[in-house]
Amino acid sequence: MRKKTYAVAALFAAAALTLSACGSGESGGDNAVAEVSTETGSDKAATVLDKPFEKPDLVLTDTHGKKYDLREATAGKPTLVYFGYTNCPDVCPLTMNNIAVAKKQLAQDKKLSQAEKDSLRVVFVTTDPERDTPAALGKWLKGIDPDVVGLTGSFDTIQAGARTLGISIEAPTKGKDGKVTSMHGTQVIAFSPKTDGGYVLYGEDATVDDYTKDLPALIKGAKP
Repeated sequence: MRKKTYAVAALFAAAALTLSACGSGESGGDNAVAEVSTETGSDKAATVLDKPFEKPDLVLTDTHGKKYDLREATAGKPTLVYFGYTNCPDVCPLTMNNIAVAKKQLAQDKKLSQAEKDSLRVVFVTTDPERDTPAALGKWLKGIDPDVVGLTGSFDTIQAGARTLGISIEAPTKGKDGKVTSMHGTQVIAFSPKTDGGYVLYGEDATVDDYTKDLPALIKGAKP
């Protein structure tokens, strides 16, 4: 799998343009939660940044209704951060399932200690906080990976945090047909346990195989 390095200025422009229109009805996307990508790695899966992003200064609410300070809680830990929402019928559940499956496969990696495997943090920040209450987030994530940290809070706060990573999100809107559409960037940002900087970016084309290959390196703070 080839890795590409881009200047941060170019990356910001690319990230801002990478928006996914996720439409959903009131019933949500329960069927999509079971989908898992199994195709082989993509040339564009991972982008290693020549200047890492600073971790967002986000203080939100987790699925237990408690305050969660992203910087404080994940300091010194390998962390994957994704912005999406539970009613998304396609890219959000697919992305989270891909990461969850790859994370489970870490159990077979004998080169990593159990402590290193346990240090990985996966954080899902909702872009639809009006509907994604702590309870709703907890229920949805339980079906994917109960260890994922789900965060909700003020939309303005979430939007500002995403913007620092070059990820654009817009407030969900409801059409005349009653379907809710959310426009949001689909990037996954990996933060190093050594520097806490976001040094690797994954697009929505990243597969289970991509994450399975890269997670051991990301856990150690190395380039995938």
